[in-house]
Amino acid sequence: MRVPGPCAECGTGGAARYRWESQELRDLLLNPHLRQLLLTLDQAQDKSSLLRKLMQEPLFVEFADCCLGIVEPPEKENVLPE
Repeated sequence: MRVPGPCAECGTGGAARYRWESQELRDLLLNPHLRQLLLTLDQAQDKSSLLRKLMQEPLFVEFADCCLGIVEPPEKENVLPE
């Protein structure tokens, strides 16, 4: 299965440009269980309630953490300003 690249709507700046460069995210998206969870969430009537339940699922939490790390990379600890 092919994972699509960035779309024209996303533009070329910001995190959208880098999300497909994350091998960790690409590997997670190949997981059939995660794909089913995402499909179920997408089709759910009560997304917020289901999202609360999914945040108890370790695989979904790993996916969410990976996405957040791409959007807002963690700051380096113990780095002195220049």
